[in-house]
Amino acid sequence: MKPVGRVTRGTTGTNRLRRMDRWIAALPALSAADDPLVVDLGYGASATTTLELADRLGAVRSDVEVVGIEIEPDRVRIAQQSSRPGVSFALGGFEVPLPGDRRAVIIRAANVLRQYEESEVQDAWARMLARLQPDGVLVEGTCSENGRVGSWVTLGADGPRTLTIGLHLGSIGTDPAPAPSVVAERLPKVLIHQNVDGEPIHDYLRDLDRAWATAAPLAVYGATQRWMASAESIAERWPIIGGRKRWRLGELTVAWDAVAPRG
Repeated sequence: MKPVGRVTRGTTGTNRLRRMDRWIAALPALSAADDPLVVDLGYGASATTTLELADRLGAVRSDVEVVGIEIEPDRVRIAQQSSRPGVSFALGGFEVPLPGDRRAVIIRAANVLRQYEESEVQDAWARMLARLQPDGVLVEGTCSENGRVGSWVTLGADGPRTLTIGLHLGSIGTDPAPAPSVVAERLPKVLIHQNVDGEPIHDYLRDLDRAWATAAPLAVYGATQRWMASAESIAERWPIIGGRKRWRLGELTVAWDAVAPRG
């Protein structure tokens, strides 16, 4: 079968996906899986992010198996030189080919759909979701080149469940401090063009900026304390999932239905 998808720019870098990796490592689906097979779809020009994902998930499941899948043959050939027990690489796309028709408990697709059209997102999601185990999870999103600003959608068989933003709090706690809505440039493809008046994601980021501004006096205690207060404020008006443990990491997760496009 011909791989489904197109070759992307393939930019990558050390520690770029650390925030998303940390989220994935905490997913109940990973710890509960009988077959902890994880796919890194579209890892790019080097094997770096796949190897880092394997290392981070290995701290949670020593028996985790990570397969990096890329649509560009030369990238696969180069990455295969980095194969090791528990980490392998294969040619493919959104059809997610796996040996023996196995299915993944988690598929991570980072900075892949950003380079597609918004109209192509739903089909790509559907193809990847079809390759998951019954309780599997798809994590799809985007981040900045240095990994300090990012966001991702977590999906299951029932579709999108949550939107998470992940920020390096030291970066948004400087003077002059950029607002948390800096993440608007790194929203998943399904949302990035929806950040306009009248759309829920626009309202959500606006409220988050207002909460951040209101919490400005707490900046003297550090960006983390200011962020925690902002999250508490937002949680009074939006269906925030998770609590202070995740907030301390610079994360904030909201139920998908609250921010999904209206169109």
